[in-house]
Amino acid sequence: MALLGMVGTHLLDQRDPLTGELALGQALAGGRASALFAVLAGVTLALATGRRTPPRGRERVAASAGLVVRALLIAAVGLLLAEAESGLAVILTYYGLLFLLGLPFVGLGARALLGLAAVWTVVTPVLSHLVRPELPERGFSSPQLEQLAEPGRLVSELAFTGYYPVVPWLAYLLAGMALGRMDLSRRRLQAALAVGGGAVAVAATVVSHALTRRADVTQALLAEPPSAGTGPELLDRISTGLAGTTPTGGAWQWLLVVAPHSGTPFDIAQTIGSALLVVGLCLLVVGSLPAVAERAVAVLFGAGTMTLSLYSLHVLMRTPEVWPREQPGAFWLHAVVLLGIGAWFAAWRQRGPLERVVGGLAGAAVSGLSPRR
Repeated sequence: MALLGMVGTHLLDQRDPLTGELALGQALAGGRASALFAVLAGVTLALATGRRTPPRGRERVAASAGLVVRALLIAAVGLLLAEAESGLAVILTYYGLLFLLGLPFVGLGARALLGLAAVWTVVTPVLSHLVRPELPERGFSSPQLEQLAEPGRLVSELAFTGYYPVVPWLAYLLAGMALGRMDLSRRRLQAALAVGGGAVAVAATVVSHALTRRADVTQALLAEPPSAGTGPELLDRISTGLAGTTPTGGAWQWLLVVAPHSGTPFDIAQTIGSALLVVGLCLLVVGSLPAVAERAVAVLFGAGTMTLSLYSLHVLMRTPEVWPREQPGAFWLHAVVLLGIGAWFAAWRQRGPLERVVGGLAGAAVSGLSPRR
């Protein structure tokens, strides 16, 4: 679902061509699909480091080594994909650094991780708003290989000024790690995730809308780009999303908006809530299926087991050399290709090609340092 959501935000119209209103696909997936990706990265990190029991000692060292290898390889794939003329902001380099930033927290349990995620959601957007005016402007929509010659600027872009800034986005990873430390087989917990996540998402949206409709807040927002004639026009304009951050001209009121990819406390809270809602509902649905149906679902959604390979394929399919970019119905063509390949690999119980390489090298690092075979 995260993969298809990101494909949809890339290929579907952001607005209804007839009415000009926000399109359903953008309203559902805008900002939420990539956030779900990041939350699931945290779940992955927790499952790879002891599941409900945080690792200690030599086991933690071995697991961390494997994650370092995984993170560096994913980041390298992201840098290579950025060289393609896809027109997309490739997430993988940010994703790799996000794994590295999560390593200091692998020794924490679910409760501590959940509390830290809540604090991170509130504090780091404020920190970002304060420090970004002092940092170099973003150079590329996606970090590229040539930026390795300017490591300081590259790090500042990955951490704060880029499309998926990893310092605020660490809140997603921490929330996902908290999920991975829980007993996700419990039906009561699954229901609590769905209900609680939905409540957080709705509350963040309602409170943000109430605050941004105030006259003093609207006036402050209109003083900076992307300005529009009136407050409602501005809020409608940014409802399709920002470029990863809010304007840095000084108006702190930008921290109150809930627009996709704005990186505000309300945006992060809303998208964490929607991610928890999706995870809870998926667990409830699949957990209620008989074994035969569960296997059928596993094949149908096999693309979820090889998102690194299929996301990379999607980026390459956006290049003119591989696929006509503006072809009508491009979303459905991409979806059929990605789901079809994922189903074939899942039916034969095979790993994706990039997953096999990255997993093999990361596994070798773990085996080399593990105290037990």
